[in-house]
Parts: sequence; structure tokens; C-alpha cells
Amino acid sequence: MVVTSLRRYPVKSMGGEALASAELDHRGFHRDRWYAVVDGDGRFASVKDTRRFRRRDAVVRYTASTTADGQVEVCSDDTSWLVGDPLLDRHLTTAMGSEQRVLPEAAVSHQDAGAVSLVGTATIAWCAARWGGSDDPRRLRVNIVVETQTPFIEETWVGHQIALGSAALTVVERIPRCRMIDVEQDGTSPRAPWLRSLGSERDLYLAVYADVSRPGVITLGDEISVL
Repeated sequence: MVVTSLRRYPVKSMGGEALASAELDHRGFHRDRWYAVVDGDGRFASVKDTRRFRRRDAVVRYTASTTADGQVEVCSDDTSWLVGDPLLDRHLTTAMGSEQRVLPEAAVSHQDAGAVSLVGTATIAWCAARWGGSDDPRRLRVNIVVETQTPFIEETWVGHQIALGSAALTVVERIPRCRMIDVEQDGTSPRAPWLRSLGSERDLYLAVYADVSRPGVITLGDEISVL
């Protein structure tokens, strides 16, 4: 089993960036989801409504990436801004119909549960074969994709530690999914919905969360060892 994809999301709910290698600290991928689009009530822009989130479907039309000097650039169509530019906040406010700002993480974590998310290629292939649509892992917004031969084998790692590169992760739980997996976002189209079938057949769970037990660096092609 080897790492086939690494992906970071500099701004929560926006499109992300592919990485050749990723530095992990105890929070997860360095600066993953460090920023979020926040409204006047302190709720994060997303495609769902919860205590923490407010549904703002326009947020997925933006992408975020990290520049060579470490700044975060947000793009929409042919326009781009650096985070901190008042014109970006103004554009988001217009697109979402209420005041919005891109803010760094503060008292409320931008991470949903575990520090890192992971899925196996066999799991994604199984879902696409059973329910149709795209097998592009971007629809799941995971950080790490691992080449696997057995669907859902990553779920058997819950409670175990895995080593990859110079880092180690402790797999803590399966991930409950929301409508984001059926939304066109992050450069990919789902082409067929999965959420209803996922709910009836797998209680909405797909992929796993892990916490960082040993910070380090992960690189594409690194082998995975389950300890």
C-alpha cells in the first residue's frame, strides 16, 4: 500500500491543492483548513446547515492554494486575491448575500473531527461501481489517498497506528458524510449521487479520520505500514 494522493485545503470548503509532499504537525497537514469563510454570527460557510456551519453554496466555486512565499491565494473564474485583501471579503459578501470574511482559526477549530482524513482507492472504486458516477477522490475532500486492494480496509485500522514517511497516524473513527460528496466542487463533478445509497447501505460512513501521533513528512509513493 502506497500513498497516491496528498491534498490540502487552505480555506475550508473551497477547492484545494495537490501536494507532492506534506508536512504534518499535531493539528494535521500544515495549515490545512487554517482559514475559513466566516459570517457575522461566527458560522463557517459550507454546503450544509449545522450549529457550526451555514449553507452558502457559492463557497465551493472558489479555490485556494498556497503561493511560493506561503501566502494563500483564492481564485474565482479569472480573478484572484490574497487572503487579507478586503476585495476578497467584498466579493464573498456579494456572492453569498451577507457579510463574509476569510479568517484564520481561532477559538473554534476549523477541523471537523480528526486531524487528517484518509481513504483507500479500492473503497472509492467500490462506490463508483455500485452507485455510478465519478471515482475521483476529490469528491470526498480527503487529505490522503492510499492505493489498496480491498474495499473499506482502512476501516479495520480504527484504533491502530499507521506509519507513512516519517510521520505516524492513529486512526480514530469512520467519517460520516454530508451532501458535499454529491456537489460539484474542487474541480470535479460527482456525475451520480452517492449520499442516499451511502446512508441506506453504510450508515453514511466513508473514509476515516486519523490523529497525528508522530509529526513528520509524507511524500507521494510512501509505503503504509499498519502497526
